[in-house]
Amino acid sequence: MPTDAPADVALAPLNGSAHPLEQWLTTFHLVVAALDPFTSESAWLLPTVTRIFRVYDQADCRVAILITCTAEEARQFLGPYAQEFLTFADPDREAVKALGLERLPALVHIRQDLSVAGMAEGWHPDEWREVTDRLSLAMSWSRPTIPGRGDPAPYDGTPALG
Repeated sequence: MPTDAPADVALAPLNGSAHPLEQWLTTFHLVVAALDPFTSESAWLLPTVTRIFRVYDQADCRVAILITCTAEEARQFLGPYAQEFLTFADPDREAVKALGLERLPALVHIRQDLSVAGMAEGWHPDEWREVTDRLSLAMSWSRPTIPGRGDPAPYDGTPALG
């Protein structure tokens, strides 16, 4: 797991212009679920990610979906979730690569100082729970139940760089 996220990696929201990662961290920690919309594994996990992110809706962190496709493909894949959650399109997987991710889906918690507080790759509920437990402790917030009812069985995910 990398110890620091690169400050200059560009994150492009679906409805706006790209900004360096450091600008997304000026006020809050950033928690990113990285998904590949062209794999069944990410589709299986989408309801789980939304359930987890809704727990942090009012917490002092920003949750976002980083999706490895164009903005239009992201809107198609996410449907109404594209409006509910901050979503970054990463069609060339530059942000995925910069974060050092090897498997998708992934969950990454980045502090305001760019240090990586936690990372889980693939869908291993115990690892995702570890990341969210530390996030909840840092935010003085409630913890999501992981795994939850209806969550998929653990799996290793797919190669992050395609």
